[in-house]
Amino acid sequence: MSNLQDRFKKEIVGSLQKELGLKNLMSVPRLLKIVVNMGVKDALEDKKNLEKAALVIAQITGQKPKWTSAKKSISSFKLKEGDKIGLVVTLRGRKMYDFFERLISIVLPRFRDFHGVKKKSFDGKGNYTLGFIESTVFPEIDPGKIDKIQGFEVSIVTTASDNKKGFALLKAMGMPFEK
Repeated sequence: MSNLQDRFKKEIVGSLQKELGLKNLMSVPRLLKIVVNMGVKDALEDKKNLEKAALVIAQITGQKPKWTSAKKSISSFKLKEGDKIGLVVTLRGRKMYDFFERLISIVLPRFRDFHGVKKKSFDGKGNYTLGFIESTVFPEIDPGKIDKIQGFEVSIVTTASDNKKGFALLKAMGMPFEK
């Protein structure tokens, strides 16, 4: 088990239960999964862009990505239904906790003038989404080997029923929110 996963089970669950006033230990919000999603800009022009992006996302997450396809055709974008246009990785269990720990302790502090992440990025059901403009903030990525800077998003899915519980969970786990 990762350090964060152990700390969550031993310390954070009890403190969250008291903070949120929950009677049942199983009703304490938990991380369910982390979804890393990347839409590749030039996937239609050159399929190698999709393969390069797959290597980047695999280095970041430690897991092979799944291709995502266009759901419908859009003629102005020269997009046909079924074209591969993006990548997605779903992390659960140990890999999820390891990724989250790396995200809050190594990646986010590497941003210049970082004052915390926004509190408004919750979706109403306790899930949080972070957008990244480039992947070079991750220590696994060598900036010299990247041809194109590609953005992606990280969605942290929780079992929380509302934003208040989701915020309390992420704050207890060490997410650096702005003041």
